[in-house]
Amino acid sequence: MQEFFNIIKDWVVDLGDKHGVDPLLIFCLYLCSKVSLFTCLGWAINNMRLKKPFVTQLLFAGISFCVPYTYVMIVGRNIAPWVYAVIAFIFVFGVYSIWRKVTVKVDQPAP
Repeated sequence: MQEFFNIIKDWVVDLGDKHGVDPLLIFCLYLCSKVSLFTCLGWAINNMRLKKPFVTQLLFAGISFCVPYTYVMIVGRNIAPWVYAVIAFIFVFGVYSIWRKVTVKVDQPAP
């Protein structure tokens, strides 16, 4: 069993060296971002059930999802193109959602 953990550890360290990132930091960012992602998604689902606005929570979930990948993009090298595509999609969707929400509020007459 110890040999298995050593193989995994060596693979992660080699992967970190290949991409120029600190494996421990990327693990911590990934772990924290997933906790935040699921918290925000739960919050959004609760707001959907209560028929309350939920776009802000989805935006926070998207940002949480992007944190470790953004670190890899800034610090890392040899990044796969799909990582850029996923992050770009989440940011574009967030901007579009905010824009749509703001324009709907602006178009509504004041009470």
